[in-house]
Amino acid sequence: MKKVMISPSKYVQGENELCNLGEYVKAFGNKALLISSKDDQGRVQSLLDEAKQRSPFELLSGGFNLECSWAEVKRLKAVVEVEGCDVVIGLGGGKSLDTAKACAYLTKKPVIIVPTIASTDAPCSALAVIYTEHGEFEEYFFFPQNPNLVLVDTGVIARAPVRFLVAGMGDALSTWIEARACAKSFAQNASHGNSTMAANAIAKLCYETLFEDSLKAKAACEANVVTMALENVIEANILLSGLGFESSGLAACHSIHNGLTVLEETHKFFHGEKVAFGAIVQLVLENAPQEELERTIKYCQSVGLPTCFADLGVTEVTPEKVMKVAIGATAEGETIHNMPFPVTAEMVCGAIFAADKLGAHA
Repeated sequence: MKKVMISPSKYVQGENELCNLGEYVKAFGNKALLISSKDDQGRVQSLLDEAKQRSPFELLSGGFNLECSWAEVKRLKAVVEVEGCDVVIGLGGGKSLDTAKACAYLTKKPVIIVPTIASTDAPCSALAVIYTEHGEFEEYFFFPQNPNLVLVDTGVIARAPVRFLVAGMGDALSTWIEARACAKSFAQNASHGNSTMAANAIAKLCYETLFEDSLKAKAACEANVVTMALENVIEANILLSGLGFESSGLAACHSIHNGLTVLEETHKFFHGEKVAFGAIVQLVLENAPQEELERTIKYCQSVGLPTCFADLGVTEVTPEKVMKVAIGATAEGETIHNMPFPVTAEMVCGAIFAADKLGAHA
């Protein structure tokens, strides 16, 4: 059996670590293209200025239009080529980071990933999720290697809105739930191999860390301070979840997320928020023990993650809408087919309805 585990070349996490960006850029060259929205760059501009003072380098701002679409990737690819940049830096949330990874791959440049929120496990991965310019899921774009560096400034994340951290908890929650399903079915991971024991252990540690530290980390983020619990959850959201999902595999949780994107009402919700509901759906689909299902729903409600359609802005739940989600979730190539049993749209439709009832607030 072929086993494969992949990871970024380097992961650095710490408070005020963004101030050392210059020394990391110089490992690859002197001129960097920064892919970041105006707002995200503005939040950390003082740290970027400090970084340029500590270790001078040229930083060109490329902007970001808020959607990881092929049009935006191609626009930024042209900037890298015209300006002769040595390295690409993605700074912000998951979509800007994915855009930077795609741009770096297409231009054969190294990439530095700087998440300013801990809302997804995108920073460490060797893939980008491509959306249409209207925000609907289009495809996964896989790369032959992971980012050269993931640089996480926990002080920046502590000052970000707490909703982002909570959304990251939802994304991370799915890691072990999906990893164990893939282990049962001997499904291949993103690198076309089976999971290593190390990857499965990381996925399980991610899950355990969330249940232990999430409420404490949320409190720290609400106070805009860095604590050990916040450091732990940031690591779980970004590193443990990133390594866990990519090297252990995805299953139903993320396919349910992709199916939910066909509903206009869900577009204002974050990736991890929809994945959290997908985790509950997967537990129903596989008939997980009642104790685990109740624990998961209680956890989500305690930190503020969606547990039913109403929490995702869907107030009119019809069989037609739910079947549309189910059809999207079971499309050819979707990771739901990594489950240890055949899955149909009808099965998913039923699981979604049941999960909605179980997760509804009293």
